[in-house]
Amino acid sequence: MPIQFSDFEKKIKIIFKDKSLLQQAFTHRSYINENPAATLSHNERLEFLGDAVLELIVTDFLYQKYPQYAEGELTALRSALVNAVIISEVASKIGMNDYLLLSKGEAKDYGKARQYILANTYEAFIGALYLDQGYEMADKFVAKTLLPETEEIVNKKLWRDAKSLVQEKAQEFVLVTPAYKVLHETGPDHDKHFTVGIYFGPNLIAEGRGKSKQEAEQKAAENALKIKNWLD
Repeated sequence: MPIQFSDFEKKIKIIFKDKSLLQQAFTHRSYINENPAATLSHNERLEFLGDAVLELIVTDFLYQKYPQYAEGELTALRSALVNAVIISEVASKIGMNDYLLLSKGEAKDYGKARQYILANTYEAFIGALYLDQGYEMADKFVAKTLLPETEEIVNKKLWRDAKSLVQEKAQEFVLVTPAYKVLHETGPDHDKHFTVGIYFGPNLIAEGRGKSKQEAEQKAAENALKIKNWLD
């Protein structure tokens, strides 16, 4: 059954003038490769545009809302808000997953790849909305869907680098500087996976996994913050 983009329009209460722009925003490159007869283009150019529009909307919002924050803090906060994890969660909440045009292979993948596809689709949608109805409508859409996430990011200090934050908290509350140790290393050279432990003195507090030591250390730091209840 063909995807009914009109259902999505009703859901978000925005009706596109140019329906092809709306459909293009949801069209992944893999779909075009698998359906060469399709008259649509994929959404990468729209994503390029939407990324720039989104950055301006978020930058303007943060500049106005947090006059006490320095430039570096605003940059870190913007990065925390405009990242694939947060954006893909927002895209899922508003039902974008149900309207993606993907190849059969991509449609079966619900892992990290889908997360990036959803985030890119959200940005492509903003690009399409900007072209169809202008900056003000794009601004309203982002204000309604993404910007409410700012409160939690600020309150829980999620915009702070996890390793810096856990070091600050550990020195304040347990009078130690955290240390990181690689516990496991698996996979071939081109596809390594690391498990890193974070220690307060001799005590293992948490573990983190990632495709690099740096990523695994960040995950371990994030998990330590949760375990110690230092995010509130």
